[in-house]
Amino acid sequence: MPIQIGFADRVFRLIALLASIGIIAMMIHVCADVIWRTVSGRPLPATVEIVSRYYMVFVAFLPLAWVEQRRAMISVEIAEGFMTTPVRVFSDIAVALFSCAVYAVMTWTTWEMALKNYATGTFVMALNQQVPVWPSYFLPPFGFGLAAFATALRGVDIIRGAFRGQPATGGTE
Repeated sequence: MPIQIGFADRVFRLIALLASIGIIAMMIHVCADVIWRTVSGRPLPATVEIVSRYYMVFVAFLPLAWVEQRRAMISVEIAEGFMTTPVRVFSDIAVALFSCAVYAVMTWTTWEMALKNYATGTFVMALNQQVPVWPSYFLPPFGFGLAAFATALRGVDIIRGAFRGQPATGGTE
Protein backbone atom coordinates (compact mmCIF):
# COMPACT_ATOMS: atom_id res chain seq x y z
CA MET A 1 0.00 0.00 0.00
CA PRO A 2 1.49 3.39 -0.98
CA ILE A 3 2.38 6.19 1.40
CA GLN A 4 -0.54 8.60 1.78
CA ILE A 5 1.00 11.92 2.79
CA GLY A 6 -1.37 14.50 1.35
CA PHE A 7 0.63 17.23 -0.37
CA ALA A 8 3.66 15.05 -1.19
CA ASP A 9 1.36 12.38 -2.63
CA ARG A 10 -0.29 14.97 -4.89
CA VAL A 11 3.09 16.31 -6.03
CA PHE A 12 4.33 12.82 -6.90
CA ARG A 13 1.12 12.11 -8.84
CA LEU A 14 1.42 15.42 -10.69
CA ILE A 15 5.01 14.62 -11.67
CA ALA A 16 3.90 11.19 -12.94
CA LEU A 17 1.12 12.88 -14.93
CA LEU A 18 3.66 15.27 -16.44
CA ALA A 19 5.84 12.30 -17.43
CA SER A 20 2.78 10.71 -19.06
CA ILE A 21 2.18 13.91 -21.00
CA GLY A 22 5.84 13.74 -22.02
CA ILE A 23 5.25 10.28 -23.49
CA ILE A 24 2.27 11.57 -25.47
CA ALA A 25 4.26 14.59 -26.69
CA MET A 26 7.09 12.29 -27.75
CA MET A 27 4.66 10.05 -29.68
CA ILE A 28 3.12 13.06 -31.43
CA HIS A 29 6.54 14.45 -32.29
CA VAL A 30 7.82 11.14 -33.71
CA CYS A 31 4.58 10.59 -35.66
CA ALA A 32 4.79 14.13 -37.06
CA ASP A 33 8.38 13.42 -38.10
CA VAL A 34 7.36 10.21 -39.89
CA ILE A 35 4.46 11.95 -41.64
CA TRP A 36 6.59 14.94 -42.62
CA ARG A 37 9.37 12.66 -43.87
CA THR A 38 6.84 10.71 -45.97
CA VAL A 39 5.22 13.84 -47.41
CA SER A 40 8.29 16.02 -47.98
CA GLY A 41 11.12 13.50 -48.09
CA ARG A 42 12.91 15.38 -45.30
CA PRO A 43 12.86 14.80 -41.53
CA LEU A 44 11.71 17.39 -39.02
CA PRO A 45 14.84 19.12 -37.74
CA ALA A 46 16.37 17.73 -34.54
CA THR A 47 13.70 15.09 -33.86
CA VAL A 48 16.22 12.45 -32.79
CA GLU A 49 18.09 14.93 -30.61
CA ILE A 50 14.94 16.27 -28.93
CA VAL A 51 13.52 12.79 -28.34
CA SER A 52 16.76 11.40 -26.90
CA ARG A 53 17.90 14.49 -24.99
CA TYR A 54 14.58 15.82 -23.68
CA TYR A 55 11.60 13.45 -23.88
CA MET A 56 13.47 10.30 -22.87
CA VAL A 57 15.26 12.00 -19.97
CA PHE A 58 11.98 13.59 -18.85
CA VAL A 59 10.12 10.28 -18.94
CA ALA A 60 12.93 8.29 -17.29
CA PHE A 61 13.78 10.51 -14.32
CA LEU A 62 10.70 12.51 -13.34
CA PRO A 63 8.47 9.60 -12.26
CA LEU A 64 11.10 8.08 -9.93
CA ALA A 65 9.46 9.62 -6.84
CA TRP A 66 6.03 8.36 -7.86
CA VAL A 67 7.43 4.85 -8.37
CA GLU A 68 9.19 4.99 -4.98
CA GLN A 69 6.07 6.34 -3.29
CA ARG A 70 4.03 3.45 -4.67
CA ARG A 71 6.78 0.98 -3.62
CA ALA A 72 6.88 -0.24 -7.20
CA MET A 73 10.65 -0.49 -7.58
CA ILE A 74 12.09 -3.94 -8.16
CA SER A 75 12.82 -5.71 -4.89
CA VAL A 76 14.04 -9.13 -3.87
CA GLU A 77 12.72 -10.36 -0.54
CA ILE A 78 14.34 -13.75 -0.12
CA ALA A 79 14.69 -13.68 3.65
CA GLU A 80 11.74 -11.44 4.57
CA GLY A 81 9.44 -14.39 5.27
CA PHE A 82 11.88 -15.67 7.87
CA MET A 83 12.27 -12.34 9.69
CA THR A 84 10.53 -11.41 12.89
CA THR A 85 8.52 -8.18 12.81
CA PRO A 86 11.17 -6.08 14.61
CA VAL A 87 13.90 -7.34 12.26
CA ARG A 88 11.67 -6.66 9.23
CA VAL A 89 10.96 -3.13 10.48
CA PHE A 90 14.68 -2.53 10.98
CA SER A 91 15.41 -3.92 7.51
CA ASP A 92 12.73 -1.74 5.90
CA ILE A 93 14.03 1.38 7.66
CA ALA A 94 17.62 0.54 6.64
CA VAL A 95 16.57 0.05 3.00
CA ALA A 96 14.65 3.35 3.00
CA LEU A 97 17.62 5.22 4.49
CA PHE A 98 20.11 3.58 2.12
CA SER A 99 17.89 4.36 -0.87
CA CYS A 100 17.50 7.95 0.30
CA ALA A 101 21.28 8.28 0.65
CA VAL A 102 21.92 6.84 -2.82
CA TYR A 103 19.33 9.16 -4.38
CA ALA A 104 20.84 12.12 -2.50
CA VAL A 105 24.33 11.33 -3.83
CA MET A 106 22.93 10.96 -7.33
CA THR A 107 21.07 14.27 -6.93
CA TRP A 108 24.27 16.05 -5.93
CA THR A 109 26.36 14.47 -8.68
CA THR A 110 23.87 15.17 -11.46
CA TRP A 111 23.28 18.69 -10.12
CA GLU A 112 27.00 19.44 -10.47
CA MET A 113 26.92 18.07 -14.02
CA ALA A 114 23.87 20.20 -14.83
CA LEU A 115 25.61 23.33 -13.59
CA LYS A 116 28.70 22.57 -15.71
CA ASN A 117 26.58 22.02 -18.81
CA TYR A 118 24.63 25.21 -18.11
CA ALA A 119 27.87 27.17 -17.73
CA THR A 120 29.22 25.90 -21.04
CA GLY A 121 25.89 26.13 -22.88
CA THR A 122 26.02 22.52 -24.04
CA PHE A 123 24.39 21.89 -27.41
CA VAL A 124 24.29 19.28 -30.16
CA MET A 125 24.35 19.84 -33.90
CA ALA A 126 21.34 18.74 -35.95
CA LEU A 127 21.14 19.53 -39.65
CA ASN A 128 23.67 22.33 -39.25
CA GLN A 129 21.72 23.88 -36.37
CA GLN A 130 22.68 24.13 -32.74
CA VAL A 131 20.14 22.51 -30.44
CA PRO A 132 20.74 23.54 -26.83
CA VAL A 133 20.60 20.51 -24.55
CA TRP A 134 21.89 21.97 -21.28
CA PRO A 135 18.33 22.38 -19.85
CA SER A 136 17.77 18.62 -19.99
CA TYR A 137 20.66 18.11 -17.58
CA PHE A 138 18.52 19.60 -14.79
CA LEU A 139 15.89 16.84 -15.07
CA PRO A 140 17.90 14.01 -13.43
CA PRO A 141 18.76 15.96 -10.25
CA PHE A 142 15.14 17.02 -9.96
CA GLY A 143 13.93 13.43 -10.35
CA PHE A 144 16.58 12.01 -8.01
CA GLY A 145 15.87 14.73 -5.43
CA LEU A 146 12.17 13.93 -5.41
CA ALA A 147 12.96 10.21 -5.15
CA ALA A 148 15.23 10.91 -2.16
CA PHE A 149 12.37 12.82 -0.57
CA ALA A 150 9.95 9.95 -1.29
CA THR A 151 12.25 7.37 0.29
CA ALA A 152 12.79 9.62 3.31
CA LEU A 153 9.01 9.87 3.71
CA ARG A 154 8.79 6.09 3.43
CA GLY A 155 11.34 5.73 6.23
CA VAL A 156 9.36 8.12 8.41
CA ASP A 157 6.17 6.25 7.59
CA ILE A 158 7.75 2.92 8.61
CA ILE A 159 9.10 4.38 11.87
CA ARG A 160 5.72 5.92 12.74
CA GLY A 161 4.00 2.61 11.99
CA ALA A 162 6.49 0.72 14.17
CA PHE A 163 5.84 3.02 17.12
CA ARG A 164 2.10 2.54 16.67
CA GLY A 165 2.53 -1.23 16.68
CA GLN A 166 1.60 -1.59 12.98
CA PRO A 167 3.42 -4.09 10.77
CA ALA A 168 6.35 -2.96 8.65
CA THR A 169 5.31 -1.36 5.37
CA GLY A 170 8.60 -1.16 3.52
CA GLY A 171 8.06 -4.00 1.06
CA THR A 172 5.68 -4.40 -1.83
CA GLU A 173 2.47 -5.63 -0.30
